[in-house]
Amino acid sequence: MNIPPAPPELPNDVLAKRAQLPTKFAPVTLTGQHVRLEPLVLERDLEPLFAVSNGQPITLGARSVGVYDSEEIIWRYLFAGPFANIDEFADQLRAGAEAPNGLCFCVFDVESGHQVGVYNYMNNYPAHLKVELGGIWYSPIMQRTKANLEATYLTLRHAFDLGYRRLEWKCNALNERSRHSALRMGFKFEGIQEAHMIVKGRNRDTAWFRILDGEWPEVKARLEGMLGEA
Repeated sequence: MNIPPAPPELPNDVLAKRAQLPTKFAPVTLTGQHVRLEPLVLERDLEPLFAVSNGQPITLGARSVGVYDSEEIIWRYLFAGPFANIDEFADQLRAGAEAPNGLCFCVFDVESGHQVGVYNYMNNYPAHLKVELGGIWYSPIMQRTKANLEATYLTLRHAFDLGYRRLEWKCNALNERSRHSALRMGFKFEGIQEAHMIVKGRNRDTAWFRILDGEWPEVKARLEGMLGEA
């Protein structure tokens, strides 16, 4: 039997990053032209986020949204929600903010200065120089804007600048919007893990996507071009 050779050892500077990166992400604010990502502060962000995600009409500057189905528009493919009251919503936000291996951001709309969504680094594994982007949701007031595009660009850039080798994006395999968004932004599809989870009492097959550090320069240019489009 021919046994394939072991892969070459990684450079010392790459391996050293594993000891330098914390499991709990260091807090940081990431600012773009359209959105600003700040570490979530429950006392500051709870009520504004609940107001833009519970199905009630929303007005931000010249933009407005009438009554909407929050389960369909926001929560259907996420691990929790919709929420019967603000206390249930607070429990969910608190869990994200206190996650031992991630960083929960509140997404602010730069134009209005208002909280409009949540974005997370999660499942952070410095030992393998990989982290996931997930737990992402936006108020419907941000639909057809560049909020998610820029938030993803900012979080990818920050993680790769820190020395991560692999950025992951996972979603319910039924979530066509998320899958399309991942491909559009330059993630590569790796396959579907069937019966991966049970979420809200239902089976979840999970679609896996990723960007590797060697792919990042091309993806970075792609995203910057998309952000620069009118």
